[in-house]
Amino acid sequence: MLNVAVVGATGYTGIELIKILLRHPEVRLSSLTAKVEETIKIQDEVPELFGRIDMTCSNLDVDEVCRTSDFVFLALPHTVSMKFAPAFLGAGKKVVDLSADYRFSRKEVYEEWYGVEHSDPTGLKAAVYGLPELFRHKIKSAELIANPGCYPTGAILGMYPALKENLVSEDQGIVDAKTGVTGAGRKASLNFLFPEVNENFMAYNLVAHKHTPEMVFILGETLGREFEIEFAPHLLPVNRGILSTIYLKVGKKVSEDKIRELYRAAYEKEPFVEISPGGSLPRLSQVTGTNYCFIGLRLNTRTGNLIVVTVIDNLVKGAAGQAVQNMNIMNGWRESEGFE
Repeated sequence: MLNVAVVGATGYTGIELIKILLRHPEVRLSSLTAKVEETIKIQDEVPELFGRIDMTCSNLDVDEVCRTSDFVFLALPHTVSMKFAPAFLGAGKKVVDLSADYRFSRKEVYEEWYGVEHSDPTGLKAAVYGLPELFRHKIKSAELIANPGCYPTGAILGMYPALKENLVSEDQGIVDAKTGVTGAGRKASLNFLFPEVNENFMAYNLVAHKHTPEMVFILGETLGREFEIEFAPHLLPVNRGILSTIYLKVGKKVSEDKIRELYRAAYEKEPFVEISPGGSLPRLSQVTGTNYCFIGLRLNTRTGNLIVVTVIDNLVKGAAGQAVQNMNIMNGWRESEGFE
């Protein structure tokens, strides 16, 4: 059994990690830590865990986590993970970081968008971007995984096959995405109070959302060419899920059926990606609580636009589920372990 620690256990992502890991046949939860005023029982903090786990959650003690655990999930805020990851890696632990701290191999890109100096440039260079569908071969031997952001997961999976096959004639695309409120994290904020969100719908962080450079950087590094993205995030009055509608200008004379064929071929061996049949489009209810990404597409022959729709659960495939999928790959287990 692999002894696993969750650092940041009381956030939405940390809670989702615990729920998945409790089902995992190869794992034993050995440590739960978070920023808490005093040691608490995790089932008292998270009522849905009542009767399923009898563990305490305390403030982070790096030495204690290293003593009890072999594998560490860092479910910490951006700019915080890089303070602790080096200590765990130095102690020989494998780490999956769910913040943005290790998603850019270029230090200057991170510092420009997150406004702080990166304190672990060595780790930044060593980290592997944890999108299995694109980087599985690197993930297998990695010590440090930079788990992708939720928006970039759905967007990159939706764009990659079309860009890889050079179907797109322009060097930019549009990603219009909607997320549930848990995407903002488990914190008190006026904009995310029930009366503000319920019966409401709004765009936010246009032009300035920090997931924009992640999409641009990863696609650029993978394809070997620049591709710009206009990203428009919106807040939905639902708890969880992301639906992204992506617009790409097609330059070749190609049928919708042929494009769908290319997408199926690109993901035919992927355990968690499904291409919707015919002209049907995916919906959030198909993926809620799962690690799946469903992809549907339509080709508008009048405008020449390929319209791709992707749906994921932002807390699972967009965060905790993908983190566990990465752990499974790193340990040579079936990728579906913990999800069945």
